[in-house]
Amino acid sequence: MAHPFASLRWKITALVATTCCVVALVIGVLVHTATYERSIAEGRAKALAQLPGALQPYAPATSSPDGPSTLSPTNALPQASSTYDPVITNPDELPSTLRALVREAGGRPQTWYDTRVAQVPWMWAAQESGGRWTGVRVAMDLDWLSREALDRHMMYAAAAALAVVLPLSALGTGLLVRRLRRVAATARRITDGELDARTGGPGRGRDEIADISAAVDQMAGSLERRLRSEQRFTADVAHELRTPLMGLVTSAELLPGSEATDLVRDRVRVLHTLVEELLEVSRLDAGAEQADPVMVPLGELVEDSVRRTGLAVRVSAAGAGTVRTDPRRLDRILTNLVANAHRHGRPPVTVTVDGATVVVRDHGPGFPAELLTHGPQRFRTGAVERGQGHGLGLTIALGQAQVIDARLEFTNPPSGGATATLRLPPG
Repeated sequence: MAHPFASLRWKITALVATTCCVVALVIGVLVHTATYERSIAEGRAKALAQLPGALQPYAPATSSPDGPSTLSPTNALPQASSTYDPVITNPDELPSTLRALVREAGGRPQTWYDTRVAQVPWMWAAQESGGRWTGVRVAMDLDWLSREALDRHMMYAAAAALAVVLPLSALGTGLLVRRLRRVAATARRITDGELDARTGGPGRGRDEIADISAAVDQMAGSLERRLRSEQRFTADVAHELRTPLMGLVTSAELLPGSEATDLVRDRVRVLHTLVEELLEVSRLDAGAEQADPVMVPLGELVEDSVRRTGLAVRVSAAGAGTVRTDPRRLDRILTNLVANAHRHGRPPVTVTVDGATVVVRDHGPGFPAELLTHGPQRFRTGAVERGQGHGLGLTIALGQAQVIDARLEFTNPPSGGATATLRLPPG
């Protein structure tokens, strides 16, 4: 069984979560970048707007009869407005990066965003004229805090969206997965022999899953019709052959004893066995067989069934228990398993009973791979080295096991040979 988190439901939910995270990340980066660029542009504009106001021109020099020329009050160092930081005229107080930018620009006004101090960024503006430096700075902490708050709120919004979208995605995907599982369960039921199983899907929607359901139902209907037709043909042929075969058996018994007579009688017996097995298979296919379970000692029943086959078999029933089963059908299963082991395998053939489990083993070439994969199929022995036959013995054994609710398994042990394991329901 697949791991729960490997199901289509969780894969789709994970895909939706990944998509939401990617979309939230892309939108967040775009919004953050746009906000950052706008904040920088506004800070640059503010700094450059303050710079001309800081550059108050010097008044021309005036002569005084009492002494040398002096500067008028307008020639004093410019003072920043009370709403701004003081004007900086000492170039050493300006960032070196800003001074380099101004020099590269030939003294024209330049700006620089200073983030050297965490949470206290500044926007600097400066220019140089005739060896005189003038600079101002504008605090950008409010813009920085606004961007931090915006990023934080976008993260909260993305988390809230995921908290809403993921449960809805899991719920919606669960509905689709349940419909797919219903289709898969129906297909498995059909594989197990329930030919009348249907998904009931065509009336549940018009999407691709409904198309799959309709296709499975159509396939099941076609398969059922074909198998029913085959079963009816097999049953009709067996019934039609039974009457003339009985006359042939009677006639063979009336022939005078000779080697040719013995050969004819042997072939008639093989043909009679084939017809009876065909009739049994047709009844099993039609579901006409019903078990009549009773409590029986399994060890004694197995020993008696093996003894009636007349074949050389070693039986070990020391651990046998008591089971509730149909003795006649169990005898039919054991007879076919033992006969198959002798016909297609090599001695020694052993039958081991342990509790409610019966194991029949031979030491031949083993079961063919096709039988181990797909189970026994009528009129197919699977491999030349397994001998000749019409391939109905194991098919009948498997069908009878299903009638008595037992499980029949075919394996090839590592040490060689073939093993058929019959697990009966406990009493």
